Amino acid sequence: MPHQEHHHTHRSGWLRAAVLGANDGIVSTASLLLGTAAAHASHDYVLLAGIAGLAAGTMAMAAGEYVSVSSQADTEAADLAIERRGLSEDIEEEHEELAAIYRARGLTPELAQEVARQLMAHDALGAHARDELGISESLRARPLQAALSSGASFAGGALIPLLAFTIAPDNDQIPLIAGAALLFLLLLGAFAARAGGAPIVKGAVRVFVWGALAMAATAAVGNLVGAIR
Repeated sequence: MPHQEHHHTHRSGWLRAAVLGANDGIVSTASLLLGTAAAHASHDYVLLAGIAGLAAGTMAMAAGEYVSVSSQADTEAADLAIERRGLSEDIEEEHEELAAIYRARGLTPELAQEVARQLMAHDALGAHARDELGISESLRARPLQAALSSGASFAGGALIPLLAFTIAPDNDQIPLIAGAALLFLLLLGAFAARAGGAPIVKGAVRVFVWGALAMAATAAVGNLVGAIR
């Protein structure tokens, strides 16, 4: 049986966008609800603020990811165009450039020349993209994938504190919203760490702590505004 290793790098694109979206959805919506509730706003006003935050945040997150990753994709395309031009104008120079990269990585000059020759014979542009530019198929920028992952995960995350608010009795809204948000932040951090091959406890605690700080700060501001109204 061939030796098989299960790596996690191929998940980095969608995983980063999904975790960022879900985390932002939970934290920002819970903070918005906590801030307005702490300011003694009415039930309907708090609910309206939460729904508006969900809608606006989902679109903003998707649009922001699309624009950001599209800029990365444009840069990759520009660099690949430079490599195509170089391969068409002076393939020998490109061969030497690739061989120099392999020599710097520890290959002997003769082996570096042979590896560069064989890889360029197979896929010259792919070899330069991977070894000179650091662009591989699994790590290529995918704007639409990032936008959909981020927007959908934001909406899913935002629903958690919203649902907690809708079922919470009037006197228990703040603790129930905060408790539900923090619980799911722990689960999200653990999932992200597990999917990315990182330590689970460290990932869960990191997300929990920063989420708790954000919600506490927003609740404090809301309480201050409510006190001076």
